[in-house]
Amino acid sequence: MSFSNRFVNLIKQKVNKILEKHEDPREALDYSAIKQTELLQRLRREIVEVVASKKRLEMQKNRLLENINKLQEQAKAGVKTGRDDLATLALERKNANIVQVKELDTEIAAIQNEQEKLENAEKRLSIKVEEFKSKKEIIKARYSSAEAEVRIKENITGISEEMSDIGVAMSRAEEKTEEMKSRAMAIDDMIDSGSLVDYTNNKDQIDSELEKTEIKSRVDDELARIKASVNRATW
Repeated sequence: MSFSNRFVNLIKQKVNKILEKHEDPREALDYSAIKQTELLQRLRREIVEVVASKKRLEMQKNRLLENINKLQEQAKAGVKTGRDDLATLALERKNANIVQVKELDTEIAAIQNEQEKLENAEKRLSIKVEEFKSKKEIIKARYSSAEAEVRIKENITGISEEMSDIGVAMSRAEEKTEEMKSRAMAIDDMIDSGSLVDYTNNKDQIDSELEKTEIKSRVDDELARIKASVNRATW
């Protein structure tokens, strides 16, 4: 395949994809209904034209029949007056008109047959158009319902994804919180062991140890006094 053919096919694929994306089946159904209605109206106009043509032929036939009757009377009058030549001429014209009437009958019959075919086609097409219109509205309603359902489900899916993202964020926040707590506890342990200086406390390590010794001494003295007091009470 040449480059130009590949390029044309690629363009067609892209165009078809864009058209499918933006195509609304409801609009396509409405357009089809309009085209069918136009076809039905055109068919009805053709029927009207055929009927008009038949009427013209029938009127022409009636004029010929009237002329045939007139020529018949002229032939009789010619015979009565001894003018066989005029009677002959009238009869010749009469028979020529009869031939034309027969030809018109053939044409009228053919047009009548065509009219009946068109009228039957019009009836069938009219029924199909009405059926299509009814089905069209049902299909449009179903499509609108399906479209709304898809839109709702897509919204639900979007909410679920957002909730999932929120859940992940909360889990990460909890993990960070636990991590920070663990680090704080570790720092406290290091400060207590003296391996890390607590710069938030103004006392250095020696002062802290002296304070602990003093507190322990006071606790021991107080404990001794309590014991002595209890012993005297028992004597």
